Amino acid sequence: MVGTPEIRGAVTSVDGAHDILVQAAHAQTLAPSGERLKAPALRRPLLLYLALLVPVMWAAMRFDPYNIDGDAVAYMDIADLLHAHHWAGAVNAYWHPLYPALLCVAQVVLHPARVNELGAYYLVNYFVFLAQVAAMLWFVSALVKLRESMGGGPVLLGVNALRLLGVGLLVIAAQRELALGLVRPDGLLQALILAGLALLMRALVERPMVYAPLMGFCFGLAYLTKSFALVVGLLTMVMLVGFAWLVQKKPLGRAVLSGVMAFVVFAAVAGPYVTALSRQKGRLDFGDSGSLNYAWYVAGTEKMHLEPSMVGDFGSAKVELKHPETELLALAGPKSAGVYSYKAEPYGTYPVWFDATYFNERIVPKVKLGQLARRDARNVVLVVRYVLNHPEPLLLLALLLWAGASLRRGLRETRFWWPAAGLGLAMWGIYGLVNVEERYVTVAYFSVLLPVFAALRDDASGITWRGPFAGLSVDGLKAGAGVAVVLLAFGALAETARVAAEERRHESVSGLAHGWYSPEMFGAAEGLRALGVKSGDEIACVGTTACLYDHYWARLAGVRILTEMYAPDPKHLAAQLDALPNRAQAYDVMRSQGARVLVGHFDPGEMNAAHPAAAGWVRLGETAFYALPLGGEAR
Repeated sequence: MVGTPEIRGAVTSVDGAHDILVQAAHAQTLAPSGERLKAPALRRPLLLYLALLVPVMWAAMRFDPYNIDGDAVAYMDIADLLHAHHWAGAVNAYWHPLYPALLCVAQVVLHPARVNELGAYYLVNYFVFLAQVAAMLWFVSALVKLRESMGGGPVLLGVNALRLLGVGLLVIAAQRELALGLVRPDGLLQALILAGLALLMRALVERPMVYAPLMGFCFGLAYLTKSFALVVGLLTMVMLVGFAWLVQKKPLGRAVLSGVMAFVVFAAVAGPYVTALSRQKGRLDFGDSGSLNYAWYVAGTEKMHLEPSMVGDFGSAKVELKHPETELLALAGPKSAGVYSYKAEPYGTYPVWFDATYFNERIVPKVKLGQLARRDARNVVLVVRYVLNHPEPLLLLALLLWAGASLRRGLRETRFWWPAAGLGLAMWGIYGLVNVEERYVTVAYFSVLLPVFAALRDDASGITWRGPFAGLSVDGLKAGAGVAVVLLAFGALAETARVAAEERRHESVSGLAHGWYSPEMFGAAEGLRALGVKSGDEIACVGTTACLYDHYWARLAGVRILTEMYAPDPKHLAAQLDALPNRAQAYDVMRSQGARVLVGHFDPGEMNAAHPAAAGWVRLGETAFYALPLGGEAR
């Protein structure tokens, strides 16, 4: 067979699933007269899967490699502030507090030092993943209850098959965009949104009205995780009222009362943080991450180191910066290249990214349809890329439809899928207006995809048998579908176990103390200590790699980056410094700010006599980080 290994593997998988369906279907026709094999309930495979899931995902967490970036450092810094009961410092209009609160719990319970804190935070992510599994099981159960309450004829996949499929998709997501080593809140947000959607569907089915306020509670917690959940929560409350009244024909008063109860509880949970943010900003504020990202990705506003004089970099936004970064010296090159001070922000390892809204206060983007259309076109490409990166459920769906399952009638004659799928599409749309990243939209993908699988029907009147399936029984299709779901889910778990074993082997061969240990980051921190830099010192950095992308070394060393020599291009940093006519003046400026050293990430092959700017720099261990002692005293 020709083609890439991926294509050959996909074709083999489809052929194997096809054979299983055929064999299962023939088993029905060969059964003794009067006997029909029942479609598998899949209870035992589901229980076995959940039992295996616990140790396999533990291994995935234990051996997941270093995955820390600038976002993760900001969350860790907020956790430190919460641990120190510094509530004012933890109020942040860009990063919300619930996930850092979980990191803080790990600090309190496990007492990690900086050198081993990542192990504690990875453990938090492991329990967050288990919460996602529980939320997924709840979501599927609520989806099936809503399906049953609205009728619609026989269905192809029972509750346990859908549960197994949903948890299997979670495992696939953990392999790709929601790895357990990512110290980020996306997994927690996914768990809370799935739980909130489950409560929405339970509120639509059950007579007791307790589910509506519980739904509001879930979305309140989701808002405390990410401000994005504010819009999703409000849309869910509208869905609760509208679906109950217009589709289920419930009394309008009862439907509105449910929505009001959900909103009151949501406001009670989210309100204190909204109040704290509003007091900090001096205006009503729910969080500024959405507006800032719109300005950066749609309106064309300069993302880093925007100054009031840089009118040409405002894009279509109205910019009246309240407290811009302090530009100490302009450098040759791009308009934003210069030496900047961050001392105005008292918190964070790298203050400019600890709270991106502080130095960008009063950037108000304006909506321009042309800009929005161009960004939307780009996001459509990203959506397609996401779908192509998750082909397994789509191949399964295509296989079941080819075998004879009916989807058209299931979607037309039943409406149970409207709430979850409608809100999933709304989440896709919200992110699609600004920026689509895989870790953002996974929960939206689940919310759309699982209702589609739940809508598959197996009634013979809706089936037109084709090809090798002609004349086979409906029960055969049902049995084969169950087997195909089992193969998908267990295959994903087996792949996770394989990757974990491979990472364990790599850790052993490389001599790493832990999977999360990064020789670069820890080596740079140890190198700074060898130069006499102490915890609490102020330092400077140069280059986007050392400053913005990978500054966990600074947190490990216990220092704060309060001055930056901004060089936008991360490549050939030594050559960029060579070309600066006022390089010595820049060093003097940083020295006057009290910076002990200047740290940058260089290509070691360029740090030689061929580059005059390399003189005086000291390599930090065996890493690509170098430090230039500035002679400043600790302050």
